[in-house]
Amino acid sequence: MEFGLATESRSIEYRSPMGTGMSMPLEVDLVDIIQQLHQHLDPRTVFACFGKIMGQHLPLYGIRLEYKDFQFHWGQQQGYVIEQNITFAERKFTINYMLKAPLVPSQTQRLAQLQSLVLQPLINAVQYKEMSQQAMYDSLTKLGNRHYYRESLRKEIARAERNQAPLSLIALDLDNFKQLNDDFGHQLGDNALIEFAELLNSIIRDTDLAFRIGGDEFTILLQADTKVASLLCQRILDALASHDYLEKYQVSTSMGIAQWQVNDSEKSLYLRADNALYKAKAAGRQCYQIQHE
Repeated sequence: MEFGLATESRSIEYRSPMGTGMSMPLEVDLVDIIQQLHQHLDPRTVFACFGKIMGQHLPLYGIRLEYKDFQFHWGQQQGYVIEQNITFAERKFTINYMLKAPLVPSQTQRLAQLQSLVLQPLINAVQYKEMSQQAMYDSLTKLGNRHYYRESLRKEIARAERNQAPLSLIALDLDNFKQLNDDFGHQLGDNALIEFAELLNSIIRDTDLAFRIGGDEFTILLQADTKVASLLCQRILDALASHDYLEKYQVSTSMGIAQWQVNDSEKSLYLRADNALYKAKAAGRQCYQIQHE
């Protein structure tokens, strides 16, 4: 008779995905499991696949896994808890299993063997996601970069054309940014860019997209008309005026708004927004203008 194990907390080091040397019960198809785990590049999809497989072979309510800054969840967070701290390929994982019933020794063996199979494909998926984000996001401000901006603008124009829906582009930059760098140094200039990017992220809606396309140049894409874009620009100006760090160094912004029109290309829409930006500069800076034609 096998007796169940209700809870445990321990550290495990895997030297290879099959390093335990134990034999797997015949009803578990290892090849199929490995193929399922390796065919996805999204970390959450890999983990969801792992949870489904574990749930088919063990009495589980749910699983929670922590790796780097990622937290993965599958199933329900209830029942008996087993926590395992694992080192695999010099990387540390924490996994919590929520059990419907204590595990018997044969089930503990199966858990260890199945668990070992998910770690490498999960690492691969996380690394792929991180590389993808590096290719899409600006390393300093964490906003979308120029490449992501171009891809997003192309998709948003296609959406606007297909649905005859409003789309506006805001072009903006920091006023006298070169002077700020000259007076206080590039580190403070970088800090100002970071603070400004965080300010934008705190103000835009979930459907809006903000980008740093170079230097102190930014853009915002809105699924909205110029009236809504104008309200956003005013909120940005108000937020700047009450931002302790940016106000201390007199950081301000000028903004130009253009709404997508039929037959607008990516370039023509940006040029109209950019023209409006220069009108804002000519109007005294720290304001916004709209380019209608």
